[in-house]
Amino acid sequence: MSRHRIFCVDPLQPGLTTRLSDSACRHIQVLRLQPGSLIELFNGKGIVFIGQIEAMGKHSVDITVVQALPPAELPNMYSHLVVGMPANERMDWLVEKATELGVSRITPVMSQRTVLRLSGERAVRRVEHWNGIAQSACSQSGRNFLPQIDLPVFITEYLKENHSHVSHLNILLSLQANAAPWRDLWLSRPSHMTLLTGPEGGFTPQEEASALENGFTAASLGRFVLRAETAVLAVLSQLL
Repeated sequence: MSRHRIFCVDPLQPGLTTRLSDSACRHIQVLRLQPGSLIELFNGKGIVFIGQIEAMGKHSVDITVVQALPPAELPNMYSHLVVGMPANERMDWLVEKATELGVSRITPVMSQRTVLRLSGERAVRRVEHWNGIAQSACSQSGRNFLPQIDLPVFITEYLKENHSHVSHLNILLSLQANAAPWRDLWLSRPSHMTLLTGPEGGFTPQEEASALENGFTAASLGRFVLRAETAVLAVLSQLL
């Protein structure tokens, strides 16, 4: 029997009774759970407990931890998505679906053709928003590890500070005519993959050249031009 899953960052142990966060309380209220119901509590780092609802108020839910489940195993591949942020709510959708598929890390980047520009407090608030989306996606999908979501940076800054490791699979999704077919670049599942992809309109030739100089290999998804967020998921769905 499947149980509803709730994200909880509080330290837990069997026998402990604690009050859930406001957001978790609202979730349980929406689900119309009742005292006595069992739920799963996960912290996004592979630790999962079973808790029982003890008491519910209008704005509070108290649970007692009844059992610790075996720690979840780490994914057998580390996948890092470096993505030119699509505009509007498409980035929200991308974070949700990439989390469901099991991505390990998401680094939003800004480039010359990026419509969405974020910095300062606005960037911090947006990352908090994306983390909330990732938590919900983990709750729904059964994933026990939250992806790391970085503050947005410019693509030039990312390439300057992050040198690709030669033993990793470092892919740049590209519309270049001479880009190798994506599936030709991996014969077996890599242990570590970084996937770099541009925003609507793609990266400029100069930005692509800089990525290639920093250890990325241009790859094509075929003759059709996919939306920025669709292209990402096409690769992740095959690997993860």
